[in-house]
Amino acid sequence: MDVNMKFNMYIPTKILFGEGKLNELGSQKIPGRKALLVISSGKSVRENGALARTEEQLKVAGVDYVLFDKIMQNPVKMTVMEGAALAKANGCDFVVALGGGSVMDSGKAIAMMVNNEGDLWDYAGGKTGKRLPLKNPPVPLVCITTTAGTGSEVDAGGVITNEETNEKIGIAGYEESFPVLSVVDPELMKTVPPKYTAYQGFDALLQSIECYISYFNNVMSDMYALTSIEYAGKYLPRAVKDGNDREARSGMAFANTLSGVAMVLSSTTAEHSMEHAMSAYHPNLPHGAGLIMISRAFFEFFIDKHVCDERFVRMAKALGMDGVKKPEDFITALVKLQEDCGVANLKMSDYGIKPSEFDELARNAREAMGPLFAGNPYPMSHEDCVEIYRKSYK
Repeated sequence: MDVNMKFNMYIPTKILFGEGKLNELGSQKIPGRKALLVISSGKSVRENGALARTEEQLKVAGVDYVLFDKIMQNPVKMTVMEGAALAKANGCDFVVALGGGSVMDSGKAIAMMVNNEGDLWDYAGGKTGKRLPLKNPPVPLVCITTTAGTGSEVDAGGVITNEETNEKIGIAGYEESFPVLSVVDPELMKTVPPKYTAYQGFDALLQSIECYISYFNNVMSDMYALTSIEYAGKYLPRAVKDGNDREARSGMAFANTLSGVAMVLSSTTAEHSMEHAMSAYHPNLPHGAGLIMISRAFFEFFIDKHVCDERFVRMAKALGMDGVKKPEDFITALVKLQEDCGVANLKMSDYGIKPSEFDELARNAREAMGPLFAGNPYPMSHEDCVEIYRKSYK
């Protein structure tokens, strides 16, 4: 197995990990005096008590806050700009993101725009972004993750959709965009429904899988990615089956955080670009569900090319499969895990995706999130992307 012994590592986030760790937030060094407290537009953090607990901890720390509760499942530019305007109007000097990946990603983008003028897309890439440099660093960010899905609590990136151009692309990525403090408390994840536990868990798993086969993999990212894969393979079915399984929730929270570190050290691949195109045009599609839909055909593409056979064998073993002999066994292990979690038969058609869109989705994937194609261990053409969509369609 070829191993790259060169890597750059910079992860400045202080992490409080474990059950009950939210109760320690108030005793930490808080990076400001008044927070914009960002949550989703749903009811979960209110109903499960996470919001009340966070508000209490901010009071313990002597911090004032303003609540912003408009983040959607696939966050959009307009909402980010609205949140930044509210923060500016109320003199907020840092951001607290309480929620899943969409909330934390939005928190990073809002933190950028609190300190900078103009529009978010002035600083974005993709086809229509102006790619201007930030004049001022983002305000500090504190993340409290309520899901095991994106690893956003330990990385600097976030994904936001421009609803006017159907571009879903990476935003932030600056050194100052790393959260200064993150709380990973599995107690906050117990009420996530089974379906979304599976979607989010596969997002974390597939991030690690992609980082492991990525062109940018290295000895350090391999360590994080493989351990993440092992934990997800072991604990995700249990977390889906019983949300109150404390060991399983902690195991998946750990797998998720490791996947975020793996992304900092390596990179995901075009699978993420291709899914972002799907949910950019169909925002009701959960990101993890879209990844599951295309995962089998996507990885079969590289297995057929025999570009990293040993890595697929190693991942099949990490997923707990016995008697692994060939790279195709990875697909067997992946599909079995999807079956065990009840997500093996997700359909694009259930979310309004039509075969007539595949050409446009493939084009969008490359235009909006083209840099991730560089992570592929073998070049993938436009026609290859269309074929992956076609093979994945149900």
